Order: sequence, then structure tokens, then C-alpha cells
Amino acid sequence: MDLLRWLFDAQIPVAGTALLLREVLGNLFGLASALGGMRRRVWAWPIGIIGNLLLLTVFLGNVFGAEAPATLWGQAGRQIMFITVSVFGWVRWRQGLRDADSHGVAITPRWATPKTRIALVITLLLGTGLLTPLFGLLGSYPPVWADAWTFVGSLLATFGMAKGWTEFWLIWVAVDIIGVPLLFSAGYYASAVMYIFYGFFTLTGFFVWWRAQRRERAAVQESGPTVGARS
Repeated sequence: MDLLRWLFDAQIPVAGTALLLREVLGNLFGLASALGGMRRRVWAWPIGIIGNLLLLTVFLGNVFGAEAPATLWGQAGRQIMFITVSVFGWVRWRQGLRDADSHGVAITPRWATPKTRIALVITLLLGTGLLTPLFGLLGSYPPVWADAWTFVGSLLATFGMAKGWTEFWLIWVAVDIIGVPLLFSAGYYASAVMYIFYGFFTLTGFFVWWRAQRRERAAVQESGPTVGARS
């Protein structure tokens, strides 16, 4: 219990202010998870869940009576959503690892269908519009629509990663563009700085998956159809 209390209260002094240790650690676990996702490694999911649990306590700090800049219900809610979808992704990637001789790579990247892309955009816009008044009633930090945008976008990006859609990286870029100014204005400086880094990282991840998708598709075409395979 003493260790948990220390973790809950510990702060890192920076330039006349203080950062919550849990916020820093949670983002570092998130970065490690993103790196694992770019490399398509199954361990990305459990590592990410640890980071989500830490950040959940950060964004609900005021609820727990701890010192925190502001309560962001969208940011807190998306940590719960991350954990839920990450369990799905963890199971799916483990299955993919067992089903294919992929040298530790859990999934083969692919493009989403045109209909799926349209559905993702509609869901992002409609979900943001529907959740904004709800988060407003809960007292989320303004602009409330930005909190709702990051929540819905994060849900879609995590689900897209679990499915192996290369476009999920671009959804993260859209989340970061809105999430960075929101976090800075709410006083979550460690998360805001990490989001800036994530923005460049997600663009890199998109091109890494795109190249892997083209390379692995070319390898399949060169190998030709296997004997007895169904068309």
C-alpha cells in the first residue's frame, strides 16, 4: 500500500511546476505500446493496458481527491475503452501469430474497404456530436467537443489496429491534432508533449505498415498459389 500511495502522490518538478509521475509513466508505456504496434508484436497490447490504467487514475484525479489540473471525462473514458478494445486486439493478434509462420509478426497490414473508410469518418463525426453534450453534462474541460473527438477517434484507431487496417495510423494523427492543444490548455503538459511526439511517430508508423503491406503482398504473389488451395 505504501508503494501505491507513493506512486499516486509522486511528482516530478519541472521548470517551476510539477508533473505527475503516473502521467509520465503512463505515456511512456503508451509509447512502448505504439512501438510494439508498429512492429506488429503481440506484447504491444498488455504493455498498452498498463499505461491505460496509469493514465486513467491521472485524468480522474479530481474524482479521487488528488491534485490534478482538470478532469477530462473523454480522456478518462478512453482509457477504459482502450483496455476493453486492447483485450480484443490482444486475442486477435495472438490468434494471428499462431495461424501464420510470420517470424513473430502477429498480423499482415491491409487497407480497409472504401465502405469501411466512409463508415469510420461518419462514426468519428457523429460520435463526436453525440458525446459532446454528454461530456458537457459530466463537467468535462472545454472545449468539450475536442474531448469527445479524441475519445471517438481513439476508439476507432485502436479497433483499426486490432483489425490490421493501415489507415488506423492516420486516425491517430487526427486525434493528435485536436488532442495536443486540449491537453496543453487543461494543464496536462506531459501528455501534450507526448502527443506531439506521437503525431510524428504515427506518421512513421503509417509508412512502415504501408511498406510492409506492399512487401508482403509482393511475396505472396511471387510464391504463387499453393497446391490444393481454394480460390
